[in-house]
Amino acid sequence: MYSKLSLAVLACIPLASDAFSFSSPVTSSRADLRSAATSTFNPSLGAVGRAPRAAASSISSLDMRVPKIIQGGMGVQVSSWQLAREVNRAGELGVISGTAMETVLIRWLQMGDPDGIYKRALDRFPDQDMVKRVWDKYYVEGGKPDDKPFKHPAMWTIEPNGALEEATVLGNYAEVWLAKHEDDGTLIKGGGVGINCLTKIQLPTIQNLYGAIYAEADYVIMGAGIPMEVPGILDNLVEHKDCKLAIDVDDAPEPVYTHFSPKAFWERAGKPDELKRKMKRPDFIPIVSSVTLAQAMLKRATGAGPTKGIQGFVIEFPTAGGHNAPPRGFRYDAAAKSHVLSLNERGEPVYGEKDEVNLERFKKATKGLPFWLAGYYARPDKLQEVLALGGAGIQVGTSFAFSKESGLRTDVKRDVLKQVQSGDLSVYTDPVASPTGFPFKVLELDDSLSTVKNYEDRPRVCNLGYLRTAYHDAETGKIGYRCASEPIDMYLKKGGVMEATVGRKCLCNGLMANAGMPQVSPHKAAGSDDKYVEEILITAGDDINQVRNYMKETEGGYLEYTAMDVLDYLWGKYKDEYQKEMNLYSHAEEAEDPKIRESLLAKKKELEERIKEVDAQLNK
Repeated sequence: MYSKLSLAVLACIPLASDAFSFSSPVTSSRADLRSAATSTFNPSLGAVGRAPRAAASSISSLDMRVPKIIQGGMGVQVSSWQLAREVNRAGELGVISGTAMETVLIRWLQMGDPDGIYKRALDRFPDQDMVKRVWDKYYVEGGKPDDKPFKHPAMWTIEPNGALEEATVLGNYAEVWLAKHEDDGTLIKGGGVGINCLTKIQLPTIQNLYGAIYAEADYVIMGAGIPMEVPGILDNLVEHKDCKLAIDVDDAPEPVYTHFSPKAFWERAGKPDELKRKMKRPDFIPIVSSVTLAQAMLKRATGAGPTKGIQGFVIEFPTAGGHNAPPRGFRYDAAAKSHVLSLNERGEPVYGEKDEVNLERFKKATKGLPFWLAGYYARPDKLQEVLALGGAGIQVGTSFAFSKESGLRTDVKRDVLKQVQSGDLSVYTDPVASPTGFPFKVLELDDSLSTVKNYEDRPRVCNLGYLRTAYHDAETGKIGYRCASEPIDMYLKKGGVMEATVGRKCLCNGLMANAGMPQVSPHKAAGSDDKYVEEILITAGDDINQVRNYMKETEGGYLEYTAMDVLDYLWGKYKDEYQKEMNLYSHAEEAEDPKIRESLLAKKKELEERIKEVDAQLNK
């Protein structure tokens, strides 16, 4: 029997499960469920943990299992090796972002390589002379002063220099290697590690992939464009064969390609024997938004085999964060502004029935390949729904983006979670922010480039250039590079139009700032004698408020959650926690004080409803 005192105390305590329920978080924390990650999975009963999965015929690696959850690739190092490793450990697919990895590595070295993290990975790279060249050029003992700018390599062109290629291979190698290994170098036998690259960032693509392959990446995932040539490039890279990739060049009279030769790369490095190294081809999963695009890739992609080197698809809906595929028929027109007819009252692109995906038709069209759904799918009921439809699972981005392990700045994560708690956050699908021309989700935050004042106060500068567009100069016959976010006079001299510069944001510098590596501009900040320091530009999906389900208050008074919290929620493990907590209220009826009894019974009823809710989700 419970004493009167214990029942009275229990009545005053919030439900511990509120820390991971749909209500606001409290200071109570739940038990650590990591050990439960090895429990079994019964598809007929729903997800109750990690489980061994039989290899699917469409997944090429015999030792790989088809993941049910793909942690999405995000931003510049938001999908960090720490996040990808945690998801990999748990038996799902962890994904690192390959965007600007040479710049990430170079800046990290200039910050002194805290804790020797990248040294640990680079010590395993087969060419230590190459490592030394990059290390000697950029490493700063103890880190550079905060008010001094980062040194950066040459910007990418169709014919990059050898030093840039080496830094790119090393950066991607290191990030994948760290995600696949424990701190002591032990290989993690988990769910696998993939690399995500933006198709629109064309010029570094081949070198990104070569570095990832050297670290034995298990998957390559690519969206924000149509990566038609990538399957064939992967086929060639694992055999150290020369590769080429068609580059979008405005006004080009004929096709233009960038080339990469592993033979020339290793001979220049003085290590021709590396060409004998046996390489494992990663599985390729393109991100698509329509049946038509998936069919086109299966018909025209350059890879070998009946599926053209494609091992699955992610179907991404426009509710996802980052870059979105534009609505069918939508095209941003800076001069004529015809696109405004397809915007809602907030100025966002409008998606309709043409943008919906018929999953039954998709399954038939894609020859039984595994598929994952993304964009508002970070829920256990959605995971079960996809599995019931015959899908492999879901891809989740936003929920992982603000987890403890992500590479997003800690202070930014805490601020975002605080605003989620208060309900003050808004996500805006900006049709013009990205120089790519793709709609881009922007989280509206003070002290970020999402505000008009901060955007207007930023001195325009283009010093990273990942989103520059190549163009053919008719007068010189040469190829130039321009970006609608660069200084306006420079853009106009290169043939750009004034209207295209309006509202364009520098994603390159904003995303580097998100990762805690902001550049110190050569220009002064508005109204100040100090140099301008690049500000953040945060992206998130429409379901940002979903993180309420697992964030909790720490002893330090700030809100936080881990990647495992997200996975546990998606696996449906919280039912066990609800049931354990329910036992605390088994004697609620015995409370003599009517108010205490009423409070206890209300909490007991709430827990019963939560258990029913989880049961309903798992049985769908």
